[in-house]
Amino acid sequence: MLEVTAFGEGWTLEHEGGRLPAVVPGCVHTDLLAAGVIPDPFLGRNETGTAWVGRREWTYTAELGAASGHERTDLVFEGLDTAAEITLDGQLLGRTRNMHRSYRFDVTGLRGRLAVRFASAYTEAAAVRDRLGERPAAYAEPYQYIRKMACSFGWDWGPTLVTAGIWRPVRLEHWSTARLGRVRPVVTVDQALGVVELHVDVERTRSEADLHVEVRVGGRVARATVEGTSGTVRLEVPDVRLWWPRGYGGQPLYDVELTLLHGDEVLDSWRRRIGFRTVQLDRRPDRHGTGFTLVVNGERLFARGVNWIPDDVFPSRVTGDRYRRRLGRAADAGVDLVRVWGGGVYESEDFYDACDELGLLVWQDFPFACAAYPEEQPLRGEVEAEARENVVRLMPHPSLVLWNGNNENLWGFRDWGWEERLAGESWGEGYYLGLLPRVVAELDPTRPYTAGSPWSGSWERHPNDPAHGTHHSWEVWNRADYAEYRSEVPRFVAEFGWQAPPAYATLRRALPGEELAADSPGMLHHQKADDGNGKLRRGLEHHFAFPEGDFDRWHYLTQVNQARAVAAGIEYWRAHWPVCAGTVVWQLNDCWPVTSWAAIDGDGREKPLWHELRRLYADRLLTLQVREQGLVLAAVNQGARAWRGDLTLRRMTVDGVLVEDAGVALEAGARAVTVVGVPAELRPDGPKEFLVADGGGLRALYFPAPDREIRYPEPEFEVTVAPGAVTVTARTLVRDLLLQADRLDPAARADRGLVTLLPGERVTIGVTGWKTPGVAAARAALYCVEPSR
Repeated sequence: MLEVTAFGEGWTLEHEGGRLPAVVPGCVHTDLLAAGVIPDPFLGRNETGTAWVGRREWTYTAELGAASGHERTDLVFEGLDTAAEITLDGQLLGRTRNMHRSYRFDVTGLRGRLAVRFASAYTEAAAVRDRLGERPAAYAEPYQYIRKMACSFGWDWGPTLVTAGIWRPVRLEHWSTARLGRVRPVVTVDQALGVVELHVDVERTRSEADLHVEVRVGGRVARATVEGTSGTVRLEVPDVRLWWPRGYGGQPLYDVELTLLHGDEVLDSWRRRIGFRTVQLDRRPDRHGTGFTLVVNGERLFARGVNWIPDDVFPSRVTGDRYRRRLGRAADAGVDLVRVWGGGVYESEDFYDACDELGLLVWQDFPFACAAYPEEQPLRGEVEAEARENVVRLMPHPSLVLWNGNNENLWGFRDWGWEERLAGESWGEGYYLGLLPRVVAELDPTRPYTAGSPWSGSWERHPNDPAHGTHHSWEVWNRADYAEYRSEVPRFVAEFGWQAPPAYATLRRALPGEELAADSPGMLHHQKADDGNGKLRRGLEHHFAFPEGDFDRWHYLTQVNQARAVAAGIEYWRAHWPVCAGTVVWQLNDCWPVTSWAAIDGDGREKPLWHELRRLYADRLLTLQVREQGLVLAAVNQGARAWRGDLTLRRMTVDGVLVEDAGVALEAGARAVTVVGVPAELRPDGPKEFLVADGGGLRALYFPAPDREIRYPEPEFEVTVAPGAVTVTARTLVRDLLLQADRLDPAARADRGLVTLLPGERVTIGVTGWKTPGVAAARAALYCVEPSR
């Protein structure tokens, strides 16, 4: 039987002629940080002072032990970041140049000093650039010349911390006769009959040995002979339970065990969990353009999505528990799809396991983002090798429903001046429209592939045409008021978002001793977007008087604006189902403390946006919006049962006077949207009035003017405190009340975000982690919209 020995202990990192303890898996930065050689690059402006780390060579060493008694011993690296030379007592074992692959070296009978020497990623990228020529990119760093996590080189939300190291586990595998080299599972289902077809490649030490494989799934067993180095075993499982995305059904998972045998001797085994489900991507043309609708088990879905970036700029620090916490918060917010963005990595098994269990659909980008990528060697062979390995590695996961060729590169070629600058040089099109779809079709025919995001499906149309395929909506954040989200109905919004700073306690930890201001040195350093603060200001000024010199108001209002902006888009687009078939918010998470588009900040604290997503992505949503026919009420029902009930519409003044009210009978079918016009007598007249719709425990609000034009009363409310709860009773209209629980205690969390109270209404906010409750402290942590001054 194959024996596995973990090889994570006993490593050292050479540093200035000496040696430091090294943690494997890990990276140079984390080892230097643990040894006190560098300060925490996430604090203050320390990032700048650690830039030298990414420009040096680094060597890891360990002692390789004695032989095992097996015929063969392999040294297996699950991930090396990135350009490395591996030697054993000075003898070259091999060289690597791809972070996204694993590597295996035959070390049978060898022992001694193992060294893994990493070249600077800058040096490797420069060598490739000198050989293949310049290629344009959205950022100045050379990430397109090396198969490495692109955002290591910085992004408009991330620091420039160019890593090196043994970033995934290392092991020794000892085996005799044969071992399993690759198992490719093709899982299909027809009605209630599940079919598991395992394509097996083996590596042998003895070609004459008779081998067979045995597979067990759901109490069923099948066997097949392995001829030469490959074989296929097929097994049918009747009456399987289907795996569904969350909100549509359960997530039953089946254990699969494949055993490689020589006679009765077990040589090796492979174990995974699978789920039975079907997935299609409906891209048929219709009168609105070209659709982009995911269909799982025959059910057409409106995808309630978020974009995922690496959860730490040092990805070896992201544990299985951390994945589950973060993805659990996505599920808690009503999310049913997570897009793994192309500037990051193929995540670890823990990520996809969690998505399988939580019912989160995974849209997986291949790692290409915002740049022209050369298609010549040495990159082309690396791209194909990494694609083949990771497609097969991730195939068992039922949560994985879509492969995507790249992020924004097809769009960049057309709109960002690349075509002229490239002058005919390769830039990645051959990957996205040639190599990658061939690999997916060959290895994973059960899943759809799309060439890029955004992508209209044809060069005959603009790549980012909102009427065709996927669309990225960034003109609004960059240049307009978020009300412009309501000016069009894309078929599928794969990226859009609005910035806000992280939670107050996160800023206090990240910027120790700094007097916080929107433009203080640390705040500016932790704002990586081009003119980010300018865009935040212009976005605020469409709605509020800018709070000059008042950081606390600026912090609160920018978070309000983020939540409102995302709500403006999702409400409008969900209400246009099935023309629009999904929204994927940029972004769920952060990789460090930073002002960004994230709903959960770099310290894991939820912004008001996260709480707003819980409302926006719930099965049932009420929204008031202006259409061509005037003001309408839309009831969005993504549940499996019809929604019937009575709604109350109230036209009110901001001073709390009821002008007119009416009841409305509502019926929205399952997975459907109902839109009804608001009667003329209920439509608010100018900035002194607003409309409230209530029903089924849900509320929608419509204010016809921006806040800066509304003469709000001075907010008045009472506060009471009990263990684990803060209760607020409104005496006036209190708009967008927010308890910033982390101002009470850095460990405190509130169970809700922004809430608008009418006069006489009361809300109780649950609070955990607050050790010394008090009314004064609670009142100081409460914020709401105030009259313009």
